[in-house]
Amino acid sequence: MSVLASPGDERRTKPRIGLFVTCLVDLMRPSVGFAAVKLLEDAGCAVHAPVQTCCGQPGFNSGDRGTARDLAERTIAAFEEFDYVVAPSGSCAGMIRAHYPELFDDDPNWLPRANALAAKTYELTSFLVDVMGVTRVDAAFSGTVTYHDSCSGLRELGVRTQPRSLLASME
Repeated sequence: MSVLASPGDERRTKPRIGLFVTCLVDLMRPSVGFAAVKLLEDAGCAVHAPVQTCCGQPGFNSGDRGTARDLAERTIAAFEEFDYVVAPSGSCAGMIRAHYPELFDDDPNWLPRANALAAKTYELTSFLVDVMGVTRVDAAFSGTVTYHDSCSGLRELGVRTQPRSLLASME
């Protein structure tokens, strides 16, 4: 599967992407991470995967804000240097965008860093469509595809049409 950029789309410099791999991709579906790298590189990005850990969502959702905050600090430090952070997961991207600022709302040192990271973090299909202007993928599948919205991606990030438009562009 590869990405075809929109006509007339010329990039002088490649955006530096920090790929947030996610726990599940790392442990159970590494092929998703490799596919994300290919899609991002085909869209004209320079992709990097810094040393990283969990986004902290399990702790956050269970009320363990201390652990979530510790993991958020590590994530912020690991990804600050990149132009964008892209995650093949609506829930991890939603955690960073919607909840990292909340974790640091009482900390004048970390809040600006959390806000800066939140502002440049995207779910994969949203980044491809909304930021990079990708209109189609060069791929084919001879079967039926069902797409299920990620609850966090839909509610926290507004990711709805982007994955569908990319899937619809396939043969």
